[in-house]
Amino acid sequence: MKLSEIKSLLPTLANVNFQLEDGTFVPEHFHVTEIGMVSKHFIDCGGTIRNENVVSFQLWDADDHDHRLKPIKLLNIIKLSEDKLGIDDREIEVEYQSNTIGKYGLDFDGTNFVLKNKATACLAQHACGIPPAAQRSCCTTDNKNC
Repeated sequence: MKLSEIKSLLPTLANVNFQLEDGTFVPEHFHVTEIGMVSKHFIDCGGTIRNENVVSFQLWDADDHDHRLKPIKLLNIIKLSEDKLGIDDREIEVEYQSNTIGKYGLDFDGTNFVLKNKATACLAQHACGIPPAAQRSCCTTDNKNC
């Protein structure tokens, strides 16, 4: 999901709910503690230099049970980050704490924002030396890295 998509959805919602793919909800008293632009400049195992840029949302499950982030408040935080940080319309990556900090893609199911599991993949499978039958790939039609 791109930043423009969440901005268009928020005004239509009564509440902001995030749900993991397994159906577990992020507690309703979560906080969005950060919004930022994250850039990754790297080289893959095939020698190709790559750049990735995402908008990062960090969700934090606080013990503040009286707090509930409303859609308009999140929209205002997004607009502030665009204004102050120069964030443009990129894919959103969500950081959320489980056993460690997890990174998720973001989708919307018509009611809830869904934290989509991400997986690693070799971006230069042709150069790995691993036979194609043995390669495991996360590549799907929506994975722009493959």
